[in-house]
Amino acid sequence: MAILWLLMALLMLSLVLLPVLRRRRGGIELVSPGHPDAADPAAYGFALQEELDVRLPGPDQDLLEVLELVQRTQDYRAAAQLLAGTESEGELRWQRVQAFAGAAALELQQRPGGVHETPGGQWLRVWRAEQPKDAGGAAVHAEFLVQQAWRTSTPGTDDFRIIMEEARDACGQAALLAPGDPVPYVAELSIARGLAYSQAEFEQLWLKVLDRAPQHMGAHLAALHYWCEKWHGSREQAYSFAEAAAARAPQGSPLAALPLFAVFEHLPEVNLVASFYQSEVVTKAIHGALHATHTADPGDPTLPHVRHLLIFFLVRAERWAEAMEQLIHVDGHVGALPWILSDDPAAAFALHRALAVAGYEANGGSPATLPG
Repeated sequence: MAILWLLMALLMLSLVLLPVLRRRRGGIELVSPGHPDAADPAAYGFALQEELDVRLPGPDQDLLEVLELVQRTQDYRAAAQLLAGTESEGELRWQRVQAFAGAAALELQQRPGGVHETPGGQWLRVWRAEQPKDAGGAAVHAEFLVQQAWRTSTPGTDDFRIIMEEARDACGQAALLAPGDPVPYVAELSIARGLAYSQAEFEQLWLKVLDRAPQHMGAHLAALHYWCEKWHGSREQAYSFAEAAAARAPQGSPLAALPLFAVFEHLPEVNLVASFYQSEVVTKAIHGALHATHTADPGDPTLPHVRHLLIFFLVRAERWAEAMEQLIHVDGHVGALPWILSDDPAAAFALHRALAVAGYEANGGSPATLPG
């Protein structure tokens, strides 16, 4: 992955932004003609790379405060209270469950425990032991197991299958504790991919999701991954699913952006040619995602996911001003596709941001002309 980003950086810098480059001792600096220091992300109020938050795609101050408290004190009660007050039908609960599960998984990875050491994520185990009937704790535990399977074992191995089977049982328990909550079923969508559910098994699960939250963006993203995996990367199956969901989506739904996620899932391993990102298929998908950003509720917690993916595509399509417009909405948080696929998400985001700034200024833009 690091080599891929290096290749991308060198090729795009040399072919796309040659007129706005100059060399300095220690490396390449992005500059605008006549303004040697102008192509600087900091001039737009953007966060420094080391300040970028890799945990979330966008701001959720309540969640961040609770996460900090739970990890500092190892007391789960603030997390249980936050989830109890988060509506089950919305996207926010799904993202908060994922965040708590991810935090526990990361703690365990960093501190696996031993004879004289308590393993990380102990607060989640205590939560489940002390409040076995708490729906929030059950959902976090199920998602934790799903993440553990993908993080620590290889699909197809016995270890992977055992953890996934345990996760499936945990999803069932979480669903019984909160019959109207789609989150346990959304977690199981990742299990369907890992355990290679048959199409009939998947469709039964998918109907349970649709009965509870037919417009759930997170569920559709998880289902899209299943179709890509099930059909060995078939563009036709993935695009068909994404385009049908986008067509059914009501006005203002982020689901209008789903085809762009399908395109991303099937990008060639290395394709840095700008014309590819200006092709009809990609342009149409970008248009749908832009429509979602213009019509969706600005507070929709899934909108940052759309904006981050748009930045990736808009920069590669050399649509600098539109990329800058998306950057002003999400800068500071990078916990989203495509950056999280990199070994260094902050660096991957910062590279695209620097390219956007340089391209914007090379075409006459400046901090003064940036809207918002």
